[in-house]
Amino acid sequence: MMETLFVFDKRNYQDCRTAFRGPRNREYYTGDYSIEPGAVIDVRAECKAVGSSSIIRLRSRTRQSFSRTWAHIREDATDVAVLCFVKLGRLRVSHQRGETLAQAGDFILTKSMTPFSVECEPGKEGLLELLHLTVPMHLLRRVLCHDVTTGFCVPAAGRNFAIAERILADLFEDTGEVKEHVQQLLVDTALSVLAEAIKDHESCVPQRQTLADKRLQDVLRFIETHLSDPKLSIVMVAKGCGISPRYLLLLLKLHGTLFSTLVWDKRLKTAEQWLATSGAGDAAISEIAYRVGFKSPAHFSRMFKREFKLSPRQYRAAAAGTPARKAGALVVDGGDSRH
Repeated sequence: MMETLFVFDKRNYQDCRTAFRGPRNREYYTGDYSIEPGAVIDVRAECKAVGSSSIIRLRSRTRQSFSRTWAHIREDATDVAVLCFVKLGRLRVSHQRGETLAQAGDFILTKSMTPFSVECEPGKEGLLELLHLTVPMHLLRRVLCHDVTTGFCVPAAGRNFAIAERILADLFEDTGEVKEHVQQLLVDTALSVLAEAIKDHESCVPQRQTLADKRLQDVLRFIETHLSDPKLSIVMVAKGCGISPRYLLLLLKLHGTLFSTLVWDKRLKTAEQWLATSGAGDAAISEIAYRVGFKSPAHFSRMFKREFKLSPRQYRAAAAGTPARKAGALVVDGGDSRH
């Protein structure tokens, strides 16, 4: 059954900072949520929980904003995506790659494990209306094999978008006639259709992949997901991807790299991105070291300086005044492993 997530007006709008996650404190994820004071304050969100996902309808006649920083991510590592249909009004989303404006009729995606901020503005009708699906990232990765970043936005004009939106809207309005297992099937179907719609968009269409290419993408995703585990190993990755350790080594050899080279490069380049986009108050260097799977900050500092010719502290200071070097997805050099 649909339930009220929150209702804010002139009497209680300041409570939004702590109450926006609902009575069970389980929806969305932590962040700074605020409602702009004004002559009219009218914000309502209703939720339909289906398994580990939620369909949420937000209606508002008031400007509001939400931001999620590295500090929030450190406090609450909930890994979900919000797949949002903008029905009325517009969203202005600021993220690591710039700013995205989503208007009525658009579809936009945000992810909880990257910092972003969003301003929600009512449209000419004086109303903002959003319908969105909050889904754990591991479920999205099952149906969407390539990465889509926070701020991905396209017009929701295609047939697949329309089908997915209709499924979610009808399921949201259901009063209990649809059984729970059917609800889950419908959400899974909507998610698969949305994934196809995203992949069909020309900016996201991947080239035709061989089976080996697909296996490599599975390996890269598994490594990225488990990068913080210092015990990440060939056996662990192979088991997680459903292949043998021997095949994994052969696969990497065919692409001109070694397992240790791949993992250490990924750890260092991920750390480089975090250092370039976060301040000392957001994440300590020791914390970044542990996040990317180093057993000690000292080991991290030695490896980082060997790769980038600057210590992590020096790199962060330099990046504050100049753009960070863009990280590569896969280093293919067949070179020596790093220890």
